[in-house]
Amino acid sequence: MNETTIQIQIPMSFLQFGFTEEDIERHVAEWLALSLFTEGKISSGKAAKLLGINRVRFLDLLRTRGIAYINYTPDELAEEFAAVDVLKTKDCE
Repeated sequence: MNETTIQIQIPMSFLQFGFTEEDIERHVAEWLALSLFTEGKISSGKAAKLLGINRVRFLDLLRTRGIAYINYTPDELAEEFAAVDVLKTKDCE
């Protein structure tokens, strides 16, 4: 993967929490990938690839950060429930 170096300044007080430079780099990369995903600019697969992890692990990262993976509109949600009802009806036949 191609990389670039960007210099950022953070308050020294962050270091009191035991962060190493590598921890900070990982957190910044995660934040960027999560931001791009939640803004709808990239897919979960692309976000996972950017972080060098698989998609399942990225979905777990979303869960641990309290970020919804699926964000249905009310109409989309109603459509999903209707599809489930159809499947239930077919199973009962």
